[in-house]
Amino acid sequence: MALWRFFSLFLIHISLFLSLCSAEDPFVNYEFVVSYITASPLGVPQQVIAINGKFPGPTINSTTNNNVVVNVRNKLDEGLLLTWNGIQQRRSSWQDGVLGTNCPIPPKWNWTYQFQVKDQIGSFFYFPSLNFQRAAGGYGGFIINNRDIIPVPFATPDGDFTIMIADWYTRNHSDLRRTLNGGKELGMPDGVLINGKGPYRYNTTLVPDGIDYETINVHPGKTYRFRVHNVGISTSLNFRIQNHNLLMAETEGSYTVQQNYTSLDIHVGQSYSFLVTMDQNASSDYYIVASARFVNESLWQRVTGVAILRYSNSKGKASGPLPDPPNDMYDKTFSMNQARSIRWNVSASGARPNPQGSFRYGSINVTEVYVLRNKPPVTIDGKTRTTLSGISFVNPSTPIRLADAYNVKGVYKLDFPSEPLTGTPKMSTSIINGTYRGFMEIILQNNDTKVQSYHLDGYAFFVVGMDYGEWTENSRGTYNKWDGIARSTTQVFPGAWTSILISLDNVGAWNLRTDNLDSWYLGQETYIRVVNPEATNKTEFPVPDNALFCGALSKLQKPQDVTSFATSVTACSKWFITLLMMVFALISVFH
Repeated sequence: MALWRFFSLFLIHISLFLSLCSAEDPFVNYEFVVSYITASPLGVPQQVIAINGKFPGPTINSTTNNNVVVNVRNKLDEGLLLTWNGIQQRRSSWQDGVLGTNCPIPPKWNWTYQFQVKDQIGSFFYFPSLNFQRAAGGYGGFIINNRDIIPVPFATPDGDFTIMIADWYTRNHSDLRRTLNGGKELGMPDGVLINGKGPYRYNTTLVPDGIDYETINVHPGKTYRFRVHNVGISTSLNFRIQNHNLLMAETEGSYTVQQNYTSLDIHVGQSYSFLVTMDQNASSDYYIVASARFVNESLWQRVTGVAILRYSNSKGKASGPLPDPPNDMYDKTFSMNQARSIRWNVSASGARPNPQGSFRYGSINVTEVYVLRNKPPVTIDGKTRTTLSGISFVNPSTPIRLADAYNVKGVYKLDFPSEPLTGTPKMSTSIINGTYRGFMEIILQNNDTKVQSYHLDGYAFFVVGMDYGEWTENSRGTYNKWDGIARSTTQVFPGAWTSILISLDNVGAWNLRTDNLDSWYLGQETYIRVVNPEATNKTEFPVPDNALFCGALSKLQKPQDVTSFATSVTACSKWFITLLMMVFALISVFH
């Protein structure tokens, strides 16, 4: 009798413990097997990077504050890291998936990412960050839904589509890499893919027969959310849907003032959400188009992606010319004015109940200012390199915060200049020393001849100004200090500048880079290191138990049993397993 009373009490404690565990933020789990497949998106068989045999990879679907667990098995013939474009990795740059924060996952190994999508909502994507691999695919969407208790500033759409647009070459990514290493440009892309597929045959001269194209099926009168991501290499793309308005609602985790566009320029690395109402008569299918911008369109006609929007009552196939792109080849202001029109919805709630605009960024005193200038590629030590402020970045062999944690000296230098260097360009692992809880202003000055997209991991920054010419102190008089959009990727037009403001409240080492893959590969990046002088797990998580070691710490890396199946076990799961073992032990004792 006493034994059963003990077990009853014990089971009550287990139930109470499990109820506490279930009160934690939920987990969403994914298994990613990353491998090569042969595909022919433009009609030419080539090597493509797939996830679970699919290209693009699966869309990660999560909700604010979920814990996301992604177990990655690397079946490529080279190291692999996945990075999460726009996911802020609060307190955990260990999970960011770039060379300054993580050692590569070796071939035949697996590694488990585990992070919380803390206080975020919106549309994002992931991609492989090493060795020019994004040019071969390996990317997919990443959705963070609002919690039910948080109001959304539009009616629930009737459906949700993720659209990945990208310029594309029929050469393998290793061939493209060799071209850049040899000091040559990549040249004009071979086409544009929409969700990994080539163009619908809208023109029998430009598009060969037999190309598989994307079709989006819809119902008349319904409104759908289109999450559009430019995951390409270096081409700005104009996105449009024939005869349909694009009502912008969100970009990279921020709800926008809702405005209609007939088309929108989406630069490399950028993400947008549009609400599109099916209000046409469906006399035929409609074109969905992503075409190259700021180029000679007569020469770049093939660099056009075309998918099909098909109503359930459609009366025939799409035919005739594509909807026109903006006619502004010689008008520099159209696209910039369009970018300036994208504003923060200050009255809408984001991930939290309070309005987005309750963070009054325009009234915060700036504590640090950096002017970052990029120029056309230069030759340094006989190699073609790109630079930021005269420095071409050299990735450290030991990740930055890992070196800090193990007191490894000489891995990097905290000497990135606040103003561009005036002397000979150099190669260096030079990073920005950010002040924890500081408020940083960065001016991105593009002295190259093509649009640059700049991305910052770990943060959403405020885009407060952009204009042509050289930035000066007087340029601050033009800043938007009220409803500048908060996002993680911004365009900088050639011969122009863009200014951003960042609240440095996320401890870690955070990659600041051009998202133009060719320029990034050749060195146009740095990191912002933000450290709390009072070390505490409340502002930065400790080195994860499964951290990979490389460089100066490679001797700490234990061999991995490649036949084992890695799983992520939460703290509650571990305790539950321990409790079960205790139960079985007691049963065996009293049996």
